[in-house]
Amino acid sequence: MATQELAAPPLSLPQYPELIVAAIEVIDKKNGANKSAISKHIEATYGNLPAAHSTLLTHHLHKMKAAGQLIMVKNNYIKPEADASLRRGRGRPPKAKEPLPPDTVLSPVKPRGRPPKPRDPLAPMTVTPSVSGRKRGRPPKLGSSTVKATPSASGQRAGRGRPPKVKALVAAPVGA
Repeated sequence: MATQELAAPPLSLPQYPELIVAAIEVIDKKNGANKSAISKHIEATYGNLPAAHSTLLTHHLHKMKAAGQLIMVKNNYIKPEADASLRRGRGRPPKAKEPLPPDTVLSPVKPRGRPPKPRDPLAPMTVTPSVSGRKRGRPPKLGSSTVKATPSASGQRAGRGRPPKVKALVAAPVGA
């Protein structure tokens, strides 16, 4: 029973977006409030927070930023002004399209790539044999299929690559 009481968030805790907006309003700095300041304010106001408070706070801050409820400027979150225009995305904006006059029929969009060859659906499927009588594709190597790797005179198979150079004796024995 005690684990359920610890795991469950307190009933008086409002939703995180409300907590975040209230913290930004209370902090009321010109540049907004950063994540740690928002977290400290929420912890000071509501002492009994869930164990995943920092994760929940980060999730809701990102979610509110993506929805346009918050704006991030130099690592600080601020509320957007009512008359502020939306931020323009990256890249060049698209050209404005001129409206088409009524009774205009648009042609269908052409698919990419080369169009397929026309086929007769009633024609039977036949496979045409090659004219030369050879199989399709690259012909097999002649040397590899006829010559098998055979053991040398000493009874061992030759290794891969060039065999090592045999060194001759440099000096003849002196004497007798």
